[in-house]
Amino acid sequence: MDGAEIRETFLRFFEERDHRRVPSSSLIPPPETGLLLTVAGMIQFIPYFLGQTPPPFPRAVTVQKCFRALDIENVGHTARHLTLFEMLGNFSFGDYFKRDACSWGLELVTGVFGIDHDRLWVTVYETDEETIGIWQELGMPTERIVRRGKADNYWSTHTAGPGGPCSEIFVDRGPKYGPEGGPAVDEERFMEIWNLVFIQDEVDADENVLGELPAKSIDTGSSLERVATVLQGVDNLFETDLIRPLLEVAESLSGKRHGEDERTDVSLKIITEHGRATTFLVADGVLPSNEGRGYVLRRMLRRVVSHARRLGVETPVMERLVEITVERFGSAYPELVENQAYIAQVVSSEEERFAATLRQGLTLFETEVSRAKGTGVVPGDVVFKLHDTYGFPRELTRELVEDAGLSVDEERFDALMAEQRERAQKAAKRGKPGEEITAVAGEVGATEFLGYETLQADGRLLALLTDVGRAPVAGEGDEVRFVLDRTPFYAESGGQVGDQGLVRTTSGLIRVTDAQLGPGAVIVHAGRVESGEVRQGDEAHGEVDRERREATMRAHTATHVVHWTLKHVLGEHARQAGSLVAPGRLRFDFPHHSAVPHDVLEQAEELANRRLAEDAPVTIYETTFDEAKNQGAIALFGEKYGEFVRVVEVGDFSIELCGGTHVARTGNVALIRILHEASIGAGMRRVEAIVGPDALREINLERRLLAELMEALGTNDPHAAPARAREVIDRIKRLESELGRIRRGDRDALVERLLGSVEDVTGVSLLVAELPGEDADALRELALALRDRLERSGAAAAVLGNGDGGKALIVASVTNALVERGVTAPELLEQAAKAIEGGAGGKAILAFSGGRRGAALKEALGSIPARLAELLDER
Repeated sequence: MDGAEIRETFLRFFEERDHRRVPSSSLIPPPETGLLLTVAGMIQFIPYFLGQTPPPFPRAVTVQKCFRALDIENVGHTARHLTLFEMLGNFSFGDYFKRDACSWGLELVTGVFGIDHDRLWVTVYETDEETIGIWQELGMPTERIVRRGKADNYWSTHTAGPGGPCSEIFVDRGPKYGPEGGPAVDEERFMEIWNLVFIQDEVDADENVLGELPAKSIDTGSSLERVATVLQGVDNLFETDLIRPLLEVAESLSGKRHGEDERTDVSLKIITEHGRATTFLVADGVLPSNEGRGYVLRRMLRRVVSHARRLGVETPVMERLVEITVERFGSAYPELVENQAYIAQVVSSEEERFAATLRQGLTLFETEVSRAKGTGVVPGDVVFKLHDTYGFPRELTRELVEDAGLSVDEERFDALMAEQRERAQKAAKRGKPGEEITAVAGEVGATEFLGYETLQADGRLLALLTDVGRAPVAGEGDEVRFVLDRTPFYAESGGQVGDQGLVRTTSGLIRVTDAQLGPGAVIVHAGRVESGEVRQGDEAHGEVDRERREATMRAHTATHVVHWTLKHVLGEHARQAGSLVAPGRLRFDFPHHSAVPHDVLEQAEELANRRLAEDAPVTIYETTFDEAKNQGAIALFGEKYGEFVRVVEVGDFSIELCGGTHVARTGNVALIRILHEASIGAGMRRVEAIVGPDALREINLERRLLAELMEALGTNDPHAAPARAREVIDRIKRLESELGRIRRGDRDALVERLLGSVEDVTGVSLLVAELPGEDADALRELALALRDRLERSGAAAAVLGNGDGGKALIVASVTNALVERGVTAPELLEQAAKAIEGGAGGKAILAFSGGRRGAALKEALGSIPARLAELLDER
């Protein structure tokens, strides 16, 4: 079977057994999971396993795109490691359990995939006697059932959530691939192709069992790539029809052949695997950055470029890898096709940017190698800097070091990497909701949102939290978070900020400052008790701030118009890659290769306002995801969509999937004013705009500023103001130039006068003077000018001071000849600095001291000759 056939066979097998076929979710998991990326097929179903949300069907089957960042360093070095893989999975939500899962798994593997029963081994959790008995009943010999401990056969996401013991199916690939003995001996020969997880526990991040789940469920995962490896009889994942076409691209670009050289093979595999993985990541809205999932993407793109250079490829490689990935996987994952231009733009910009960084890194590398030739070891700090700052993969640096006949301080590098991993793990968990919110979500269920239809609604206060956790009551002044069973408050989502307003109970009033989505579609309100007290269980009346919501609605509809306008003006690649929708203003991020010229921005602004002036209707309706896509609706990056979606059509030109709030007609927006455009990263741009009355206020402000400017320039003609301003600036420059000449003349005269007071201290020319009225810059210039003149005298020093305003400032400059005699400017000022209660610092030839005792300036300057004599005597 080829990969596509395996994928479809798996789905059809479980559909025939009453499983609902569910599309793959995004590689960006919901924030409440606490995960950086989607690591398994069960992630989108976590609320069903935890009992937070009733499952809409008892059984599901998926092919889920997954990403495991921990495997990045292993890619290319083994036959079985990938970062991105397709997980075939079947799921039961409190329906069937172990027996059916094992039975169907064995039936598919042997009866449909045709793998010989005698080649199979299974592992089970060491105390799971029930599963051992099931496998024995299904004909699995006891000697091919291997017990394993928690590290191998207990599965969770490694964050708080569902988990349970598991049983894995392995295939013996034969003696060609390793020794006998089963999975416990060798996992290259005995390849795991399926993991059946018996979801029964709720666990914390360390896999400590907190209790049993409401129902026992099934979560299975079978790697499509590994199944293809076995069924197609190839040596490794890279030889399957799923990945081999990308490997051929890497071969073509480099002129190298896979299988001829071990080191070359590693680079070819990394280019291949990472090229595919980064394409999928960008398609789901991940963008290169220096933290979180964006850093994972950036790191992988850098590995691709580094290994391409190692193979002698000097031309860009990512665009071709994107093309073949879309070609091979676009039918299964249509988002790849829809976003191809966007993906190519993002990865090509990052590739181009890193190519320049790589050249800088090679310069650093060559410098450090020269320094290390005396010791024979390149410091681990250097290797880490190359890895972290310049993106050099560790193995690439090691090979370059070995080519130079040196070695790497691996221990120090490993220590720095461990510190970085710890920081990354903390960052990955940042923003995870508190355990109390998760508990509340499981207790109260999803919030009924009424805010599309009304800005006022009655409900009940189901849960109340203060800064100490769950609370039955909160009083005036308390900061609170709370959950209502029904609410008109929009929770922040899709870039749109949360609503504000008031919630009244019979005994108290809460001013709501925000609303956020919690786990299980719970809306968590935040605010402050403004008067009285509120209690859990109270009847409550919520009122959204109407003016603020309406301003936000105008901004959201304007965002859709701006999105369409930028695509129309710049091209289809200018798709939304992030946004902020706030009252009266918006921020819109999109990929583009360069700054947008001012005249093009003006064109976009004019076109957007023409669309608003059409007063076209804004139509909102719900339909199936597939139907919305067939109508051409744009699905935005990073958003998770279910079977039914909300569609927003603006006139006859914009159609997007959107859960936000909007005005009824484009005329309600009234006006869009684009403020500016700027870069936010490689190949990414951002425009900011204001809308409606806020835009009008901005225009009025600009009008007032122009009027004030014209008044200051002495003209009544706004068209003449720029020329008049340039005339004034030119005149100021001429006057400043003339003033500079006068000051230089005055300074030269002052220098000549000061040189007349030079004294001799043990053969050194010393000039000390107090100069009232001179600021720090002037003292510095004079000190350096005096030094230049005194340089002819050999060893010399000039010390100048000012005690204006009750504070003291002293500047000292010394000639190179005096420095050679062992006297530096900071040392010369040490005693004087103490006198004015300050410190001295600077370079050897120029130092400064500032202190609060201006009255002690004469004393401080008077100490300089003795200090110079002391220093000369010591040297």
